[in-house]
Amino acid sequence: MHTIEGVNFQLSEEHLAVRDAARDFAQNDLLPGVIERDIHTKFPAEEIKKMGELGFLGMMIDPQYGGSGMDTLSYVLAMEEICKVDASAGVAMSVNNSLVCYGLNQYGTEEQKQKYLKPLASGQILGAFCLSEPEAGSDATSQKTTAEDMGDYYLVNGTKNWITNGQTSSVCLVMAQTHPELKHKGINCLIIEKSQEGFVVGKKEDKMGIRASDTHSLMFTDVKVPKENRIGPEGFGFKFAMSTLNGGRIGIAAQALGIAAGAFELSVRYAKERKAFGKPIAEHQAIQFKLAEMKTKIEAARYLVYKSARDKDAGLDYVESAAMAKLYASEVAMWVTTEAVQIHGGYGYVREFHVERMMRDAKITQIYEGTSEIQKMVIAREILK
Repeated sequence: MHTIEGVNFQLSEEHLAVRDAARDFAQNDLLPGVIERDIHTKFPAEEIKKMGELGFLGMMIDPQYGGSGMDTLSYVLAMEEICKVDASAGVAMSVNNSLVCYGLNQYGTEEQKQKYLKPLASGQILGAFCLSEPEAGSDATSQKTTAEDMGDYYLVNGTKNWITNGQTSSVCLVMAQTHPELKHKGINCLIIEKSQEGFVVGKKEDKMGIRASDTHSLMFTDVKVPKENRIGPEGFGFKFAMSTLNGGRIGIAAQALGIAAGAFELSVRYAKERKAFGKPIAEHQAIQFKLAEMKTKIEAARYLVYKSARDKDAGLDYVESAAMAKLYASEVAMWVTTEAVQIHGGYGYVREFHVERMMRDAKITQIYEGTSEIQKMVIAREILK
């Protein structure tokens, strides 16, 4: 058994079983239609439904609330395998697990858990996490969406941008400003159901990557939200969002790791089959050097991702390790997929060989859950505090 700073690298039988189940699902259910979904920006509705049936949408939630009762490392292993094949399905899974279910489980009331967490964790419905706005992306303090206190309910007005599961979700966790004079301490997080009057789903974004992911803007016009749908005490919204995003970074790091690992596996297979100058290109030193460096970077990223998951499971402060994992894994994903296209040559530039899609998908991992610059700020703050 090999450990460094308390991190056990030996996977248990349960971990291996989760990884294998996710791999089988990815290869048998996600792979056949992944190119067509990318081309036509088609949300993998049936595949996500099966993902819920397999227990992948509430992995870290106790079974009493509809979840699978697994640890963060199990979640990371499953995310990696699914994102090796389809990062669009992976991000829907990530948001539901890391942001929505985690937030409700950690900070929701018993009533909120019974009403919302159970169907979310069991995969009956999907959730969305609504923080970003036209002028409030990385600067989450600048919320323009308002939640006016009307006594026994809030009146919500505003717009949210770049919302994953925007169309397909049934429940949204919405950050809104109730007391502007208190700045970030005046923000609340509200559970808003899609069926509520005044809730409108905007256009679907035509994206470069993760094209099958359901990304929309959401508009709220005089939406009445009962007080019992507020998560935490008055003004807790910003703290809720920041705490939840810390865990979300682990999910995105696992997504980036999966994209990189998937592109690497395809590159190894192609290098063994493709011949140039009378022999497989895998026998050319130039290709061997690329593969060696790809593998090394992926393993380094995997260590950081696994360590952040282990930190979270051990109850340790994982803010720094999650930010480092997200920062490095996303950079590795972008670099590895670019090299994968290069190894494939002209074939890497066409859809049927998958790596061009992976290169497009990799880019977003450097942007959402905070850009690379934001991760560096988080890491530096942890170092210096």
